[in-house]
Amino acid sequence: MPKIALIAGASGLVGSYCLDYLLQSDRYEKVICVTRRAIANSSPKLHQVIADINNLAEKLKDIKADDVYCCIGTTIKKAGSKEAFKMVDFTYVKILAEQTKFKGATSFAVVSSIGANAASSNFYLRTKGEMENAVKACGFAKTIILRPSMLLGTRKEFRLGEEIGKVFMKALSFLFIGKLKRYNAIDASLVAKALINYTQKDFAGVKVVENDEILDC
Repeated sequence: MPKIALIAGASGLVGSYCLDYLLQSDRYEKVICVTRRAIANSSPKLHQVIADINNLAEKLKDIKADDVYCCIGTTIKKAGSKEAFKMVDFTYVKILAEQTKFKGATSFAVVSSIGANAASSNFYLRTKGEMENAVKACGFAKTIILRPSMLLGTRKEFRLGEEIGKVFMKALSFLFIGKLKRYNAIDASLVAKALINYTQKDFAGVKVVENDEILDC
């Protein structure tokens, strides 16, 4: 029976791929895209909901979906401060998870980060770990947490540090074998495919997928 998917973060690197795959999938008769600004896409399956963190809960109160895909993510530099970063990468995701679970969603798949740990001394990794814990606490029948390493792909906005990092990661990729494979850079399209593939797997509970598993997905 066709299902309804909901995706947040569809304008981002992973999210843009994920949206395309969802619209192409026979699994879904409807794809709800929660976004801050309209996305140029004429697919009849796509239903856009314009929302930001200030009105997200209100916008979601009457929306029902079976599977939720969360590709939300920013950087401290782009957000402007640690507080603003946490609003996006923690608070927004927490509200999304709580509201969609309340409305009956059975699965929640989210992009986190390699090294995410709520006890980390690193603010970024600690925030990602706290986000993971908040999503787990919602108690979805199926929770998928992906922890990719550096993402490869072309972003709409230019990030100098990230572009430099990509060059080095690609050049040194032959070194990332064995236990080091989990740190290898990964194409954003593979992360998007893994989100969908793991959602369709037959399991219950929480599945944390590390970078090397995503590469093999």
